[in-house]
Amino acid sequence: MTNATIESVTITNFATTSRTSVDAEGHAHPSKVELPAIASLLTIRDTDGNEGHFTPTGGDYLRDHVVQTYIEPILLGKDPLRREQIWNDLYLAQRGSYGHLHDRALAFVEMALWDLAGRRFGVPVWKLAGGFRDKVQAYASTMCGDEVPGGLSSPGDYAAFAEQLAGEGYRGIKLHTWMPPVSFAPDVKMDIAACAAVREAVGPDVQLMLDPHHWYNRTDALHLAKEISKLGFTWMEEPMDEYSMSSYKWLVEQVDVLVAGPESVDGKFRSRAEWAASGSVDILRIGALSAGGISAALKVCALAEGFGMDCEIHGGGSGALALVGSAPNARWYERGLLHPHYDYETPPPHLHSIIDPIDTSGNVELPDLPGLGDDINFEYIEEHRIV
Repeated sequence: MTNATIESVTITNFATTSRTSVDAEGHAHPSKVELPAIASLLTIRDTDGNEGHFTPTGGDYLRDHVVQTYIEPILLGKDPLRREQIWNDLYLAQRGSYGHLHDRALAFVEMALWDLAGRRFGVPVWKLAGGFRDKVQAYASTMCGDEVPGGLSSPGDYAAFAEQLAGEGYRGIKLHTWMPPVSFAPDVKMDIAACAAVREAVGPDVQLMLDPHHWYNRTDALHLAKEISKLGFTWMEEPMDEYSMSSYKWLVEQVDVLVAGPESVDGKFRSRAEWAASGSVDILRIGALSAGGISAALKVCALAEGFGMDCEIHGGGSGALALVGSAPNARWYERGLLHPHYDYETPPPHLHSIIDPIDTSGNVELPDLPGLGDDINFEYIEEHRIV
């Protein structure tokens, strides 16, 4: 084995298309037409010619200034297999970046390094990271409610869609209900009505979860939790502002339905340790992006396992699959976001295929491609490069 070092970190911006639009609060909804979009490809290359790739999503976190000022000085000349050292150096650099070096930037870089290692050794990342399982049960995660007839505009719409999803093989469904800027949202009564309609539609054997409005007060959150507990829901997540950890501890102590979290709190694995130790949640929650990468998220999974807790992985995609494939207590894969008017199964033009096809039993097989498993269409990206 040679002593390869990192020789370049590059961002390739390219034109692609999207079938979703985003509302004023940042929630995705199906678009009636295919929309032009700009995406990016992060590539880390070593002196032996090995490359790792990741396609960043959800914001402009890897601007040229960020790469040149914070990332390149730390990565260039380093052994690309020393991910933990590189991540720790980036983490320490965050303090002096005054918000410019975001957790997602750490995650993008770290996942590209995982991809490089997997491609270099010819194995999937989920095996490199532990290889606990080769397939995982998926739950269908809906988009937020809307006001589109036949979409997710009413309890009846949710029930019809849930029945369709159960027929496709899903054994778990998570509802994202109505949030602003929907005209009538937030509305606890509507949330309860949707949950009741879905339970009636799918029967008792499909596990149901709820992600409601994130800023309900304690009274509304408690009422909602007690009502969905009667409906046999498995868990609820983020019904209140997560910066009030004591509010979650207060809620957990009064309800039967499990509470999962946190999702949006900063602090990576360190903040999750406080949530677990304080008893503020029943199920610990982390994502590759919110943790700052796969390795940091696996620390949260191990932390949860030490407390005898499940760890629910936030979001889908290659990073999430690497985590659920590696962690024994990550029981579900969040597949979505899904909607009656959205074709999830067709990949965007810069990918040859989606990473998470589902079988008739509701399972997703872990990818067998080396690296993260994203089937990137490099020819398309090069042809649509934005100079």
